[in-house]
Formats: sequence, C-alpha cells, structure tokens
Amino acid sequence: MKDYHISKHNSFYTIGLNYKKADALIRGNFSLDEAAMKNLLTQAKAQDLDGLLVTSTCNRTELHGFAQHPFQLIKLLCDNTLGTIEQFQEVAYVYKNNDAISHLFRVGTGLDSQILGDFEIISQLRQSFNRSKKHDIANPFIERLCNSVIQASKRIKNETEISSGATSVAFASVQYILKNVENISDKNILLFGTGKIGRNTCENLIKHTHNSHITLINRTKDKAEKIAGKFNLVVKDYGDLQTEIRNSDVLIVATGAQTPTISKELLYTKKPLLILDLSVPKNVAEDVTEMENVTVIHLDHLSQMTDETLERRKQFIPQAERIIEAIKGEFIQWLETRKFAPVIKALKNKLNTMKVEELDYQSKKLSDFNSEQADVISDRIIQKITKQFANHLKDANGDAGESLALIQKVFQLELNSQ
Repeated sequence: MKDYHISKHNSFYTIGLNYKKADALIRGNFSLDEAAMKNLLTQAKAQDLDGLLVTSTCNRTELHGFAQHPFQLIKLLCDNTLGTIEQFQEVAYVYKNNDAISHLFRVGTGLDSQILGDFEIISQLRQSFNRSKKHDIANPFIERLCNSVIQASKRIKNETEISSGATSVAFASVQYILKNVENISDKNILLFGTGKIGRNTCENLIKHTHNSHITLINRTKDKAEKIAGKFNLVVKDYGDLQTEIRNSDVLIVATGAQTPTISKELLYTKKPLLILDLSVPKNVAEDVTEMENVTVIHLDHLSQMTDETLERRKQFIPQAERIIEAIKGEFIQWLETRKFAPVIKALKNKLNTMKVEELDYQSKKLSDFNSEQADVISDRIIQKITKQFANHLKDANGDAGESLALIQKVFQLELNSQ
C-alpha cells in the first residue's frame, strides 16, 4: 500500500473475530466498550499508526488499519481487552490489502452479518469512522473506503430485498417468543436494559405480541421512562428487579454489562420462565441454565434461526455482490490514481516554476505586458496539461509505470518522499 502514497506503513490489514468461530464467551473477552476503543486509538496514534478503524459489536470485534505487521494490531486489541493472543489465534482471522477491503465491504453491507441483511452494522461503521477522525487517525484511504462501503450499503438496501423481513436480533427474539410461548398477549414480560437492542426489542414486542403487560427496568430509570412514555408501559425501580422477575413469564436481558447481571440468587420461580439473553458478553450467569422451570436462550441461538424470510433473502446475494463489485471497483480505481498523484503534483509545481520564470522574463521584455491576463492564461494551460497527463495515466489500466518514469525523466521531477 505504500505505492499508493496513503500511509507510511506497507499494508492494510483487518484483524478480528466473529460469531462464526468465536462463541459469546470468547467474543465477550475481546469486546471493547467506548472507553477501551478510545484508549486503543490513543495508543495506536502514539505508535505512529496513521489509519485505523475499530468496530466492536455483539457479533464481532475488528480492527482495520495500516501496520508494518498485523501483530501490531493484534497486540493493541489484546492490550485493551480480556482476550489473550493464544485465544485470538484459535478463533481469529487476518486479511491483507485487497482481501481486507473486500471483507469490510461484506461486513458493512450485511452479507457477513449473523442474520443476513442486518444493516445495523453500517451505523456502527459510521461511528467508528467518526471516532477515528476525532482522534486524528483516519487518513484519506480510511475515509474513502468507509464512504464507499456506506454507498454500497445504501444501494443494496434500496435496490434489493435482502433486508426485507427480520433485520435484527431484536426481531428474531420476538419471533422466538411468538413461536415458543403460548398466549403471549396474556403473559407478563420484563425487559431489563433499555439500550439500543433493548429499545428495538421493545418496539418489536409491542408491534407483534399485542401485549400490554410489559415492564421496563434499567439501572438509570429515566432512560427507561423515556421509552415507557412513548409506548405507555410500566417502569419499575432497579431495586424491584427480583420481585418483577418472580412475576414474569418472559425475561429479556439486554443490559450490555461486562459481567452477568442475572444470577441464580435473583431467581425464584415456581412457574416456567423463559430468559432471552441478548448481551455480549453473556449477562445471564451460566449456572442459571441448571434451574428447574427456567429456559435460557442466548442471542447466538436466536441468530441461527433460518426461517422462510432468511431463506428468501439468500436469492438476493448475487445482486448485492454485483453492487459491491461495482463500487469496490470505483474505489480500487481511485486507489490506483494515488500511485501517480505525487508525479502529477510534482509536474504541476515544475510547470508553475517555468511559468513564473517566463512571465518574469516577458514582463521585463515587453512594455505593455499584461501580467494578470498572462497569469490566468498560463494557469489554464497548466491545468489542461496536467489533466491530460492524469487522464492518460488513468487509462493505462494499472500499467502506468513506464509513463510515470518517462514523465519524471522528461521534466526532471523530484518527488517528495512519503
């Protein structure tokens, strides 16, 4: 990648792990909260890395960036999480240059999501870019790549039906409830945690279950009250959690904490209780599964649902892939132009130097010389010449090396080193 004059480092890498090989426990070990992501970017900047994106969701944690060696990125990840290098090596992947670019396109367009066509990742990608830009570690390559992936995502969403039907774990959880809980409209449902997944789940619950017995609990009560007010739901204090669980038929846990928020000690129920844990790391303690009358379903199980809607989506994959290839092709073409950008810049500087010298000579030679008019005309000629050379190099189809060398030789250009 150094030939593209984007980064001082040789290669662009993606390192990470996702739901395909890493279970919820391992993904939890490598998850990054907002503070950890900021700290990681600060450390990367201190190490003189000049282009990096960090994404961490319930299904994946990935670093996309320039480095001399991928281990630089792997160490940054392990230094800021509970994960170890040994764990990483067992379940992770490393992509380089074009493979890394292709991977990010598939992730950002929902083709690599745990639920095919889930477009929530694109908003997280935007946040990742904004975070990197804020820390001054988003170079032109990262910016252009993110914009291209976002463009592909929009087109796929608008031009295909790959996002029709279920689009999230929140929807899948409600589908599970509808299929496995009889008379759901009469059951007591408790939603613990009102973050993004909790809010989405709440909306899907109301829309599809027609249940008026939904109670919300959140550590910060006013957040729950904002959602409750929108849907006319009941809000209880965090201190009432144990009592409310006892009265519930379905408990949905979407707290997003780093350690379990639901333990065996909180549960005492003589009737069947279905618990859906939508958090990574798991927020329901492992030993809860041993309790009688309690069924625990984690989001990994929900995401494996292959209903008719998801099967139908698969037919739109080729159409989505064609869109990706078209936009990725435009990105690669832009990237190729970066190879000769320094030569064009040096050529323009050389022509400007020649212009200044000639105008100075003519102004001394001619008494009626119009310097302003000559300056405008000269600039237009220089612009046309450099554009002509740039178009020629673009049309060289990746074989512009000889032309670049010839231009440098003819005009005796000196290029600034990266």
